[in-house]
Amino acid sequence: MAEKQKTSWVYTPKEITTRRGLLYGLTDLMGGGWNNIVSGVIFVFVLSQGISPLFTGAVLGIGRIIDAIWSLFFGAITDRFYRTRLGKRFGRRHFWIATGGILFAILFPMFWISTTSWQYYLWVYVAIEIAISMILIPWETLPTEMSPDYQKRTTLSGSRMFISATGTAIVFFTLAVLKSFNNPNAYLYTGITWTVIFVIAIFTSWRASWERPLTPDFLAELDAEPRLGFTGFLKKTVTDYFGTFKNKSFRKHLLIYLLSFTGKDFYSTLLPTFIVIGVSGMSANSPWILQALSAFGIISTIAAVKIMVSHGPKYLFTLSYIAIIIAMLGYFIVYITGISDPMWMLIIVSIIYQLGRGILEFTPWNVFPFIPDVDRIYTHGDKAGVYASVMTFFRKSTGALATYIAGWALEEIGFNSTTMTSHANTPMGIQHGIMLLFVFVPIILVGLALIAARTFKLNRHNHDILKVELARLENGGSKADVTPEARQVVEMLTGHAYEECWPEKADI
Repeated sequence: MAEKQKTSWVYTPKEITTRRGLLYGLTDLMGGGWNNIVSGVIFVFVLSQGISPLFTGAVLGIGRIIDAIWSLFFGAITDRFYRTRLGKRFGRRHFWIATGGILFAILFPMFWISTTSWQYYLWVYVAIEIAISMILIPWETLPTEMSPDYQKRTTLSGSRMFISATGTAIVFFTLAVLKSFNNPNAYLYTGITWTVIFVIAIFTSWRASWERPLTPDFLAELDAEPRLGFTGFLKKTVTDYFGTFKNKSFRKHLLIYLLSFTGKDFYSTLLPTFIVIGVSGMSANSPWILQALSAFGIISTIAAVKIMVSHGPKYLFTLSYIAIIIAMLGYFIVYITGISDPMWMLIIVSIIYQLGRGILEFTPWNVFPFIPDVDRIYTHGDKAGVYASVMTFFRKSTGALATYIAGWALEEIGFNSTTMTSHANTPMGIQHGIMLLFVFVPIILVGLALIAARTFKLNRHNHDILKVELARLENGGSKADVTPEARQVVEMLTGHAYEECWPEKADI
C-alpha cells in the first residue's frame, strides 16, 4: 500500500521551479480575490440591495464567525484524514481541495442574485465560506509538505502571493469594466466571470502540487497517537489550538498579521463609501477604478520575493506599513483640501497604498510555512494543519469584527445608503464621520503592527540554524550535543528553554 501511495502523483515530489511555484499559487487567484471581494465588494453590493448598513455588516460578521468556528476544527480533520481510504488515495489535503472546489463552483454565482432578504445573503455567504475553507486550509499547508528548504518554500509562497495580487487586480478590473456599462445585472455577470476564472485556477493548482509521501516512518509517526472518538478528538483539537500560543514566534506572527489585515479590512470596506460620499465629484464607478490599481501590488510582490531572501520579513513589514500609513494620510489631505474631482491625487495615493498592500499580503503567508518547524522542534509534532486553522480562525474572526463594526459605525453616525447616494446629498457631519473611520482606524491598527514587527526574529538565518538542529535531532542526535548557537536560536524562536524542546514522545 505504501508503495502504491508513493507512486501516486499526490505523493510524488517534483522539482520546485518558478513555474511550479506559479502553478501551486494559482489557488490564491481565488484566495486573494475572495478576501478583497469580502471586504471591498460584498458590503457595497448588499447595501445596494436596500439593506441597512447594520444588517449588511451582520451578513459578513455572523457569516465569518460561523465559518471561523468551522475552520478552527477543519485543519485538524485534514491532519488526520490520511487514516481514511479516501485520504490515502487522494491525499489528506488534496481530497478536500477538490471537494471545496466543486462546492464553490455551484455556490458562488448564487450570491449575486438580487433580493432584499439579508438572511438569503447570510446563508449563501456562510456556505461559500465553508467551501473556501475546504480549499484554503489544506492548500496553505502544502509548502510545508512539498519541501523543507527555506528558499524553495519562499519560491512557493512568493509565487502564491504574486498570484494573490493578480487575483485582487482581476477582481476590481473585471468589476470596473462591467459596472461601466451600467447594466443592472453587472454584479451577477461579474460573479459568474469570477467563478469561471477561480475554478480553473483551483483545479490547476490542485493537480500541480503534492503532499509529503506516506512513507513507513512517517506513517508510524502519524499513527503513534491512538484513534480518538468525537469527544476525544474535540478535546485534543482544542488542546492543540491553545498549544499553538506556546510558540513565541507564532504569537508575534499572529499579532502582526491580524493587526495589519484588520486595518486593510477597514480600508477595503469603507473606501467606496468614502470616495463617493466624502469626496466631491466622484462617480459610483470611481472606487472600482481606484481598486483596479491593485495591479501595482503585483510589482511590489515581485520585489518582495527578492527582499524576503535578502533582508527578511521584518524589513518587509516595515516597508509595507510605512507606505500604507503615508497613503492613508494622503487620503486625509485629499479630503481636507475639498478639491472637486481630485482623481489624479487619488490615483497617486492609491498607487502608494497598493504597493504597500502587496507587501502586506505577501509577507505573513510567506513566513507561515516556517512556523510549523518552530512548533516541531518544540513539540516533536506535525501540526501544519492546526496552525493554518488557527490563523484562518482569527483572521476570519477579526475580519468579521471589522466589517460588523464598520456597518454599525455607519449606522450610528446616521448614514443611510438609500437616501445618501452622493457627496452632494450627504450632511457634512456624516461625511466627517466616514472620513475618520476610513483614515484613522487603519492608521492605528497598521501602526501597532509596525511596532510589533520590529521585534520579529524568524528570518532566513535563524531558520537555517533551526533546520540544521531539527535535522540533527530527527536523525537521532542527542540533545546534549547542541551547539550554543543552535540552543540560543531554538530558545529565541520557541520561547522555551532548550531542555523543554523535542520531547521523546511526539505531540502529534
